[in-house]
Amino acid sequence: MRRRFIFPKIFILALAITAVIQAHAMPQHGTSTLAGIVLAADGKPVANASVTYQSGGGVAPHAVHTDAKGKFSVANLRADIYDVRASSQGVYSDWQRNVSLRTGQTKTVTLRLTHNPTPTPAAAPN
Repeated sequence: MRRRFIFPKIFILALAITAVIQAHAMPQHGTSTLAGIVLAADGKPVANASVTYQSGGGVAPHAVHTDAKGKFSVANLRADIYDVRASSQGVYSDWQRNVSLRTGQTKTVTLRLTHNPTPTPAAAPN
């Protein structure tokens, strides 16, 4: 008789665990927007620049591109802290770290392309 009550409890527990795992595995969409402009060192907007952003929680980086006026916008982000960087034709901006987005907020950043990557030193001949 006792066995009859154990199986429904195990089934319900398995469903609950599955629901929790799926909730964490699915992308979390929100109502916040990260927007901005990418400027060259001379202050002119940079079209088709790559803007990389990632949440402070370690979520994998994502990228978008600027429009013809150097502007970008990423909607439906969840409230979190983000790091943002731009690049175009081998020139990079500094990372803007800890850009805080609250629910429903639009945050605007300006990214200036000023840095060339440091060349990798050539190996010494043997």
